[in-house]
Amino acid sequence: MSGVEEILRNNRQWVADKNAQDPDFFKRLANGQHPKYLFIGCSDSRVPASGITGTGPGEMFVHRNIANMVVHTDMNLLSVLQYAVEVLGVKDILVVGHYGCGGVAAAASNKQYGLIDNWLTNIRDVIRTHETEILRIKDEQQRARRLVELNVIEQVRNLAKTNIIQNAMRGENPPRLHGLVYDIADGVLKDLQVDNSAVFSEMEHIYGTESPVEAEEEAAPASQSEPQSVA
Repeated sequence: MSGVEEILRNNRQWVADKNAQDPDFFKRLANGQHPKYLFIGCSDSRVPASGITGTGPGEMFVHRNIANMVVHTDMNLLSVLQYAVEVLGVKDILVVGHYGCGGVAAAASNKQYGLIDNWLTNIRDVIRTHETEILRIKDEQQRARRLVELNVIEQVRNLAKTNIIQNAMRGENPPRLHGLVYDIADGVLKDLQVDNSAVFSEMEHIYGTESPVEAEEEAAPASQSEPQSVA
């Protein structure tokens, strides 16, 4: 049996099971999506977004790449982020890394891997930023695990640097940003407790920006307060 035939067979069985459990399941999905979460995770096949979070179809918008990166020149990621925040109105954005990440391990080595080296440079920037802490960890496995965590934390920070998130944070119901790490060895998700308010306050003086509309609104009261000439 070829790979695609097995996939098709599994799909038919999944459809049959869903219809047996809930005859209106697919009708509801066809009416549109209203996910609560945006999942930014690693492409690793051992880290299925819905599986490890216990969510079903329609509950989670998903973007995955090598080592769960938030890169400011990645139009794919930025498009997903903007659509999730501004159109779908997701409430929680999860950056989910995992221990034993091949991308993080490759970035920590001194080997070349080809095209992906350009992507791994973004992780090496994390190593450079946190070099002192990382070098203090003598155990190689623990050092690798901590680098995975630091990479997740920095990607949450990268989210906060985008004008998409900055604009959303000024709204009435801004999304919450979370950094999580999945342990493949036991299946448990760990919350790194990234403090949203601290992330924004620490970087506001450098990365904070305002939209042209906001700039005009701030300038408007000053011009309106100028004395009117009397004819």
